[in-house]
Amino acid sequence: MSKPKAVVLLSGGMDSATTAAIASSRGFEVVALSFRYGQRHVVELDAARRIAEQLQLARHLVLDIDLGAIGGSALTAQTAVPKDTPVEEIGHRIPPTYVPARNTIFLAFALAVAEVVGAEDIFIGANALDYSGYPDCRPEYFQAFQRLVDLATRAGTEEGRRIRINAPLLELTKASIIERGLALGVDYGMTVSCYDPSPQGTACGHCDACLLRLKGFRESGIEDPAHYQTAGR
Repeated sequence: MSKPKAVVLLSGGMDSATTAAIASSRGFEVVALSFRYGQRHVVELDAARRIAEQLQLARHLVLDIDLGAIGGSALTAQTAVPKDTPVEEIGHRIPPTYVPARNTIFLAFALAVAEVVGAEDIFIGANALDYSGYPDCRPEYFQAFQRLVDLATRAGTEEGRRIRINAPLLELTKASIIERGLALGVDYGMTVSCYDPSPQGTACGHCDACLLRLKGFRESGIEDPAHYQTAGR
């Protein structure tokens, strides 16, 4: 009997790698989906490829879309990435690293892939606890997108087949995510979380993503295997 299929959004970061491992552990044949979307650095795509290989995912698609032509984010334009924000203040505002409508765009593509390959599940590694304050990472956002999925697909309207949006990390802390991933064999040394890495993929250690990642590893009592540009972080 063939495995059910799932589409997993795989950015190359810690959360998406954990999500891919969770989907695989649940018995899905995973189609990983990454994007070359005009982001300032593409080292995360190299990380996504490594993760897909390490987890032995069935397929890895990389699609090209140009959100850089729109701009509006420190990740797609030459805008400074915030550094050294007090950890307790991260998530209280929408930061410059927010990419307008990114999750909506990515999920729309994932939905198209799911319809074509016959997947009934889409997984995304969004997190609403230890996160950067993005509005498209909140539970109510995913509830709304699920309603859209139910209305907008042939699977839902003609075939009676619901495509489910899964966000298994949504209400977990970074420490809990790390512990879950390690239990599933995720190699976090392969992942790239940093918003402003070097061309070689070395993390800055000071952006919101690095600070939240480091906080999670500290709380887990585990050393972060990522390489950082500065010591004493």
